Amino acid sequence: MASDSSRPVTLAELVATLSLVADLGMGRPMERVLRQTVVAMRLGTAAGMDQAACLSAYYTSLLTWVGCAVDTAEVAALFGDETELYADSHDGDLGGISLAVFVARHLGRGTSGFHRVGLVGKFLASAGRSVQQVMTVHCQEASDLAGWLELGPAVCEPLLQAFERWDGRGVPGLAGADDLAPAIRLVHLADVVEAFHHAGGAAAALRVARERRGTQFDPALVDCFCARHAEILDGLGGISAWEEVIGLDPRLGAALSEGQLDRALTAFADFCDLKSPLRLGHSRGVAELAAQAGATLGLPAADVGMLRRAALVHDIGMIGIPSGVWEEPGQWSISQRERARTHPYLTERMLARTPLLAEVAHCASLHHERLDGSGYPHGLRGEAISLPARILGAADVYSALRQPRPHRPAFEAGQAERTMRNEVRAGRLDGAAVQAVLEAGGHRVRRRAGLPSGLTAREAEVLVLLGQGRSNPEIAAELHVSRKTVSSHLEHIYAKLGVRTRTEAALFAMRHGLLGMAAAPEPDRNIG
Repeated sequence: MASDSSRPVTLAELVATLSLVADLGMGRPMERVLRQTVVAMRLGTAAGMDQAACLSAYYTSLLTWVGCAVDTAEVAALFGDETELYADSHDGDLGGISLAVFVARHLGRGTSGFHRVGLVGKFLASAGRSVQQVMTVHCQEASDLAGWLELGPAVCEPLLQAFERWDGRGVPGLAGADDLAPAIRLVHLADVVEAFHHAGGAAAALRVARERRGTQFDPALVDCFCARHAEILDGLGGISAWEEVIGLDPRLGAALSEGQLDRALTAFADFCDLKSPLRLGHSRGVAELAAQAGATLGLPAADVGMLRRAALVHDIGMIGIPSGVWEEPGQWSISQRERARTHPYLTERMLARTPLLAEVAHCASLHHERLDGSGYPHGLRGEAISLPARILGAADVYSALRQPRPHRPAFEAGQAERTMRNEVRAGRLDGAAVQAVLEAGGHRVRRRAGLPSGLTAREAEVLVLLGQGRSNPEIAAELHVSRKTVSSHLEHIYAKLGVRTRTEAALFAMRHGLLGMAAAPEPDRNIG
C-alpha cells in the first residue's frame, strides 16, 4: 500500500493551496477564501444553479484574488503596504465616484505629503487609468493561471470580471447585470458576505447584502441569500474550511498526473516571482540548477524530482511579506529583516495540507539554513540539513547573485563563483553542493586534479584539520558533521595514506600542499 506522502495531489487541493497563498499575500485571515468558496457553493445550490455553473464557481472562487496577492510591486508603489489597502477594501460599496474617493484616500500612504499630493494629482488627471490598469492586470493574471491549469473558459472568463459590478460601475466597466458570468456573481456576494460574517456575524452579512442589492450584487442572489441565510451560513465560523472545500470538489478527487503537477508547480514558481520584478525567472532558474546539481551528486531520480519541485516553490512564502520589504533599496531595518526571515516558514505552512506537497515544502523551507547554524528559520546545523536542502540552498544563492536586487547590481559570473566559494570556506554552504551548482551554471569547475592517494575532497578537509592539531570533536564541530563521521573519515585517510599516526598524516598534508585554507567575509544582506 502506498504511503500517504505518495498519494497523488488533486487539482482541488492544488487550487485550494493557491487560495491560502492569496490569503497570505493580501494579509487576510487564514482560510478566508476557502470560507468564501463554501458560501459560494452553498448559495449556488440554494439558487438552483446547475452542475456546470457550480463547477465554474468553485474554481473561480478559489482563484479570484490570486493575482492581487502576487503582483503587488505596483500596488505598493501606489498605496504603500498593500495588505492595509486590501484590509479596507470591503468596507464600502466601491463603484464609480466612491471607488475614486477610496483610491485617492489610500494613494501614497506612508510617504510624504508632497508625494501623496503628486500621486493624487496624476490619478485625477489620468481618470484613474494607472489604478484601473493594475486591477485589470490582476484579473488577467488569475485568468492566465486558470488557463495554465487547464480549467478552460468556464473559469478563465469569469476571472476577467473580478472587479466588475452588477450596476456596470466596476473595472474595467465592460460588463454588468446579466452580462456577468453566474460564477463571478456568486463570488462577488460570497466574498463580502464572508468578510462581514467573520467580523460581525449573520446580522452584518445580511445588512451588507441588502445595502448593496442591485449595485454591487445580483438582486436575485441577494434575495436568495436573505431567504436562506441560516443554512448558507450554518457553522461557517467553526468548520474546517479546508476539509469542507475539498469535500465539495466537483471533480470528485481526480488526481493530477506527474506532468500536470510539475506544470502546476511551475505556475506557482512564476506567480511567486511576480512578487518582485527583479526576481522574474529566479524560481525556475533555481529548479534547473538544483536538479542538475542533484543528478551530478548522484541523488536518486525520485529525490531529484522532489528537489526540483521544492526549488519551484521555495520562495512562495515571500508572497506573505509586503512588497516594500523586497523592494527596499537600502539595508533592512530590524523589523523588515525579521519579516523577511519568516518566508521559509510560510512556504512550509502554505503547502502542509497535502502530504506529497508537505514533503516538498519541508525541503523548500530549509533553503536559508546554513551548515554553521547561522541560517533561518530554524538555525539548523550540519547533518540536520539534508543533502537536497544543501543543494537547494546553494542553487538559491547562486541564482540570486546572478540577478540584480534593489540594493545591489547582479554579480558577474566570476564574482558569483568567488562569493560561493567564500561561503564554503566560511562553513555556511556545502562544498560539494556548491561545486555541483557551479558546474550546472556553466562554470569550468576547479577540481583538485588527482588528490593524492585517492583522497576525496571531504577527506582532504579532515586531513588538513587533523594536521592543524584539531581533536575529533573539534573537527566534527568545524565541518558540522558527527564525531562518528569524522572517525570514519580518519580510518579511510590512514588506510589510503598508509600511515599510523597523526604526525605522519600532518607531514603528508604539508608535503602535498593541502594546508592553508582562508577565512571568508560575511555575505551581503540578501544573498539568497
